[in-house]
Amino acid sequence: MKTNRRNVTIAMLVATFLAAIEVTIVSTAMPRIVSDLGGLKLISWVFAIYLLTTSVTTPIYGKLADLFGRKVIFTFGTAVFLLGSALCGLAQSMEQLIVYRAIQGIGAGAVLPVTFTIIGDIYSFEERAKIQGLFSSVWGISGIVGPLVGGFFVDVLSWHWIFFVNIPFGIIAVIMVWMYLNESFEKKKQHIDYAGAVTFTIGMCALLYAFLTGGQEYSWGSGMILTLFAVAVIFLGVFIIVEIKSQEPMLPLQLFSIRSISISNLVSFIVSAVLIAITAYLPMWIQGVYGGAATNSGLALAPMSIGWLLGAIASGQLMIRIRTRNTALIGLATIMLASLWLALISMGTSQFVIIAIMFITGLGFGLAVTVFTVTVQSSVDWKLRGAATASNSFVRTLGQTVGIALFGTLFNSAIARYMQEHGMEAGTDMNQLLSPEAASHLPAQLIMSMREGLAYALHNVFLIMCIVAVMALVAGLWMPRTNPGSVSTRSN
Repeated sequence: MKTNRRNVTIAMLVATFLAAIEVTIVSTAMPRIVSDLGGLKLISWVFAIYLLTTSVTTPIYGKLADLFGRKVIFTFGTAVFLLGSALCGLAQSMEQLIVYRAIQGIGAGAVLPVTFTIIGDIYSFEERAKIQGLFSSVWGISGIVGPLVGGFFVDVLSWHWIFFVNIPFGIIAVIMVWMYLNESFEKKKQHIDYAGAVTFTIGMCALLYAFLTGGQEYSWGSGMILTLFAVAVIFLGVFIIVEIKSQEPMLPLQLFSIRSISISNLVSFIVSAVLIAITAYLPMWIQGVYGGAATNSGLALAPMSIGWLLGAIASGQLMIRIRTRNTALIGLATIMLASLWLALISMGTSQFVIIAIMFITGLGFGLAVTVFTVTVQSSVDWKLRGAATASNSFVRTLGQTVGIALFGTLFNSAIARYMQEHGMEAGTDMNQLLSPEAASHLPAQLIMSMREGLAYALHNVFLIMCIVAVMALVAGLWMPRTNPGSVSTRSN
């Protein structure tokens, strides 16, 4: 049987859209979920646990896809993701929802990296550059469609359907993969790196949990955080030793000796921190500083999705014409300039300026991120492509996790410093500023002081974000000047 590339591509587009829309559609429904299930204090863990389990399992699935084939691992991951989705829709408490989101994340760790790996298998470098632009644009589209679909289900049906809707599309994607993707690889007894998987899981769970709770639930100097970092260092150190000695290492360390992969992953890690800072803190500026509604903050982020879509499409063409390095540098420079512009905004800046900044930012991300995905895939052959693709997905998630932790600490310290310097009462609740109903009961003078404090803290975040964007551009200069060679596929 010969692979039907068109139908396999359609199946992978469906899988990518499901994974991409998951974040935005859940975010839209969370206020209603909290009102039904309670547990407002646990709301952040609905997102954090999904991020943690996805991060940890991604490299493991990448290697398993190299050992046992893409179809088997894609099917297993999708099945776990759909099981988690069904359970989330049936959740009766916030605690149950968090546990079920963890299961959903375990499955999601396979869906995206294996999807991108399959695309890398069935297309050559030149085709890959164009098709990855199409796949990257799915993220832009999901950023626009997600809030609309989520709002529709919440308002017309119920929040449970934001999870149930995944099931039919996931089943269709799996059926199409088995019908139309032909894999030819040597089937033999494979060595599974259990020791590597266990040590990596324990070490990364400790590290990510420390980043997610540090400066929030625990102070950075607390015994809990220091213990978590110690556990992370010990187990990740053991993991490296295990990988060096393993016959079939879960994360082949030879990948990091390939310059195009190591630099692409480094830059992906850095720009992911910029991305999470924008998506987490720009809505706070719109709602808190401007006093706008949640809908306004969503509309302010929408131009970034549109820009990302256009940038991804253009990236596929530019990689072939002016090479991957130059395309990535144009994208990184665009992100840096947009970050600088954002760092210079004030309380009087028009919202139309914010919209322009977001469009330019999305354009930069569309250009750059597509390059890194294609570069990583094109730098290795079939046997390592799964692990290589998963490594890029992993560092992007890790970058977002580290970024939100560091920017969160910076933001909280800036708020505390402003309140202390301006004699604001220690009990002043800045959260009231983000609720139009609560803010309407506050004195006008207090609202102005709180908005100035919020603008001060966010300005600090945007300024450091700009510096991080400069770091990404500098790191991008080390990318090889030549395009990675086209390597053969293992799918007919």
